[in-house]
Amino acid sequence: MKNQKVLFLTHAAMIAALYVVLTYVANMFGLASGAIQVRLSEMLIILPVFTPAAIPGLFIGCLLSNLLTGCCILDIVMGSLATLLGAAGAYLLRKWKWAVPLPNIAANSLIVPYVLTSPYGYGLTDAWWYLIITVGIGEIISCGILGMILLLTLQKYSPRVFS
Repeated sequence: MKNQKVLFLTHAAMIAALYVVLTYVANMFGLASGAIQVRLSEMLIILPVFTPAAIPGLFIGCLLSNLLTGCCILDIVMGSLATLLGAAGAYLLRKWKWAVPLPNIAANSLIVPYVLTSPYGYGLTDAWWYLIITVGIGEIISCGILGMILLLTLQKYSPRVFS
């Protein structure tokens, strides 16, 4: 029983660390935040298919990434909660692999535009519907395309990686 807890915490910590590193890579190219964003780290949203430890790992990774890249407090809280909702949804849909990225795409496409336009967030003056489209496209690229490539690749190795 003790080993299972250690394994769970290890998986969660590794996923959080990987999320932070991938967010930093995207941030170097100006893609981690703003009206047009493609966070490479969001492709990890498929990991709850393989381990429930990915749910807290993704949440903590997003929280740390938002803190470390200088996001506003509303983005730190709401963006992390959007990822938590997406990860929990991915876990619930794990039996239908093609539906796994959908909760994260939906959560981020609806929550992030609010953060971007809120006077307590970034106060962008872009139309909310425009931001839903741009953030949604970024999520489709990172979760729907890159995430599904990762899912299909990891399926082959999951018994060894997520034992």
